[in-house]
Amino acid sequence: MRLGFAVKVLGAGGNQTTVDPVSVLKSNDARRWQSEPHVRQSIEYVAEIFHYLYKSDIHMYRMSSDFAPYLTHPDLPQFHHQLTEAASELAELGALARKYDIRLSLHPSQYILLNALDEEVARKSILDLNAQAQILDSMGCGPEAVVVTHVGGVYGEREESLKRFISRYKNLPEATKRRLVVENDDVSFSHSETMKIHEATGCPVIFDNLHHFCLNPEGVSMRDALTAALGTWPESVIPKIHYSSPSTSFDVVETKETGNTGRAKTVQKWKVPPTKAHSDFIDPMEFALFWEAVEGDKRRSFDMMLEAKAKDVALLKLRRDIARQIEFGAMRPIPGF
Repeated sequence: MRLGFAVKVLGAGGNQTTVDPVSVLKSNDARRWQSEPHVRQSIEYVAEIFHYLYKSDIHMYRMSSDFAPYLTHPDLPQFHHQLTEAASELAELGALARKYDIRLSLHPSQYILLNALDEEVARKSILDLNAQAQILDSMGCGPEAVVVTHVGGVYGEREESLKRFISRYKNLPEATKRRLVVENDDVSFSHSETMKIHEATGCPVIFDNLHHFCLNPEGVSMRDALTAALGTWPESVIPKIHYSSPSTSFDVVETKETGNTGRAKTVQKWKVPPTKAHSDFIDPMEFALFWEAVEGDKRRSFDMMLEAKAKDVALLKLRRDIARQIEFGAMRPIPGF
């Protein structure tokens, strides 16, 4: 099993207990359009990330959806040809990922809605999905490199919204369909509904454990949902799943209140976090129980994308925590972990 994390790299490396903010590695050229950002700069940043991942024995990574800045912006055509302009550099970056055995993925933002009611929103979303797939193609990535998307909005008509996703998916370019996978979410569309999309289109399903915990009206067990999702992937491709722990920390909220003197003052209050919020780290006890629940199944092997706010630091800590349990004899070794 390969473990991975998303986008931001805190860069702790061998420092196991503290993180220096200046060690954070940039993941994309984030300059405003007036400063003429370019994917070439993002390539330089991500190459440094790949070197760091290799040194840290991390072999899966989600690149920023802004890797190629303003690539599909309708009012900034000067950015539309970046992938062609940087073709050789993209190929070199892909070769570096293959050399280091780093599995890559992209996950467009929540504003990418393939099933949108508004045709213009859907059109722009399709352009973005096509561009994300083209990035991975330009890097020469194999079929394990995927573009992850959610179903989108319900818009008061669940079945019609599912049908719109299915219809538009079927009309996507083949190059985009080869990369696209659909993930269950925590608010709108459950695992069972993503399975309906797979049955209608063949689109592979990403299983997300926290989303399944938050939205599972069909009452499908974690193990059964995972097994079903793994079975949607082509036999020649190792599936991947998303794993996270819910936040257990209060959110600090600042509000303005009028005091006894009539003057406004800032007051801090503690707010209970929503269950769907990701924690900074992965709870190792929870992970051990999850693995115990699914490990005995005669299922396919899979890779795991950790969605934790502490990013690579969370991954490295989980590795140490689980290694200790294996050392105690409380868990069997996890291949590739």
